[in-house]
Amino acid sequence: MPSPRALVAVAGAAYLANVALGTAVQTRLVDTSRNRWPHHALYVVTSTATVVAILGSFAHASPRGWLLSPALLPLALLPHVGHRAHAVTGLAAAPWYAAALAARRRD
Repeated sequence: MPSPRALVAVAGAAYLANVALGTAVQTRLVDTSRNRWPHHALYVVTSTATVVAILGSFAHASPRGWLLSPALLPLALLPHVGHRAHAVTGLAAAPWYAAALAARRRD
């Protein structure tokens, strides 16, 4: 099984890709009005990678899992919030990814 650090890095990369796409759509650099599936697919990848990173961290007794766990709440809320709250809700997960990535433990 990959290390908790690697799992969190993959989850963080998926999250950043999702934020980048969402920002590009919001600022109209990219038009996904005809195809919304890339953003939805990235959301599924991000959510799945985050759960795998948390479980993998717990399996290795790494604190990264506890640091990343709160990110699940904004991720779970995203499909249920309106358009105006979508970006703020999504960005609420950022500190938890940063904390899990910045953990000093070597694992």
